[in-house]
Amino acid sequence: MVMVDLHCHLLPGVDDGSKSMEISLRMAKEAVENGVTHALLTPHHMNGRYVNHKQDVIHLTKQFAAELEKNNIPLTVFPGQEVRINGNLLKALDNDDILFADTDNRYLMLEFPDDDVPHYTNRMIFDLQQREITPVIVHPERNTMIMDKPEVLYELLQKGCLSQITASSYIGTFGKKVEKFSRQLIEAGQGYVFASDAHDLPGRKYEMRQAFEKLSSEFGNDFSHHYANNARTIINGGDVPLNAVQKLRKKKHFWLF
Repeated sequence: MVMVDLHCHLLPGVDDGSKSMEISLRMAKEAVENGVTHALLTPHHMNGRYVNHKQDVIHLTKQFAAELEKNNIPLTVFPGQEVRINGNLLKALDNDDILFADTDNRYLMLEFPDDDVPHYTNRMIFDLQQREITPVIVHPERNTMIMDKPEVLYELLQKGCLSQITASSYIGTFGKKVEKFSRQLIEAGQGYVFASDAHDLPGRKYEMRQAFEKLSSEFGNDFSHHYANNARTIINGGDVPLNAVQKLRKKKHFWLF
């Protein structure tokens, strides 16, 4: 069975992910043990700290693929980027410095700051869509602004964006609050795929198998297969069926006497 991981930091020494080739190979083995067969390598790009240019990532991905083959690790890898939304994004696209999740340049793995959704986001989303690019918003369940104002994500999904929930978030690695919010997003149709967002060992490891098992348990096997199929469709540049997205229910507050 094919399982695609659309978001991971396995390339060594390029960002806050793996620090060495040894760790990267161990993580790749862990990915395979989790059932992952194909991985999009997505180092941070243009996030204010890390810049990983398209051609550099392509070159490093080829090197890593050779190491995987040398070590008999059956993981197929592709070059990608986790692109931070920023004012120079359109210029970077014009300069052919952006990697997509697919070779047709249709799906862009787009990151927001941890605690904000910039004021120009709607305009940027519009400009990307005018170029026939569909943003896949990565780990919205860990964005503190979205957690506080979930309608922000709802409106972006209504505009045609997709979203990627981190597997570790859903199983509780980032705490109960993030776990609960992840489930709420999934239940409301505001999630489309799982990805590992694996960074390093032992702290940010692969937990894809646990997430899919939990998803099957809570929402059924068909729902789990839907998430897996969406990831395959994205990396193949196909048409992802849009969810019937619902707003999250607002918390009810009661006076206590």
